[in-house]
Amino acid sequence: MNQMTKTIIADLYSADHGQDIVRLLDEYASHPMGGGQPLAEYTKTNLISELARLEQCVVIITYAKNEAAALAICFEGFSTFACRPILNIHDLLVSRKFRGQGLAVGLLEKAESVALERSCCKMTLEVLEGNHRASKVYQEFGFCPYELDPELGSAVFYQKKL
Repeated sequence: MNQMTKTIIADLYSADHGQDIVRLLDEYASHPMGGGQPLAEYTKTNLISELARLEQCVVIITYAKNEAAALAICFEGFSTFACRPILNIHDLLVSRKFRGQGLAVGLLEKAESVALERSCCKMTLEVLEGNHRASKVYQEFGFCPYELDPELGSAVFYQKKL
């Protein structure tokens, strides 16, 4: 990152930050790596107020040349084995025109500082197998597949939509 960028914790009560978050997340959702569908109108209208209700939520925005360029939405969870908090990076994205500038690393650094402040034992995230560029960034930052025993293999992420 250069001096024309700044990475901050979003103020979910700021209309400007709220608009930036929804715009960036909508861009991500519309991309094949985000599912290929824009956000529903309900989500666009209610996302910020719902996130603001969650004490365990942290939203990080990177501005490049005063434009919202990258976003990470994180949630604090809990490790029962370590008996300490975990910071899960639920969404991490860099807007198309700002890719390749190291902004994802800036988001990860800010998330790590939040995790350390909260005494988290680890950070977690998920990435699609085919997203090689993001996987490389995450691995270079120190993330690795989750496994308890190499003979049992890595954990698999499942979902059930309700």
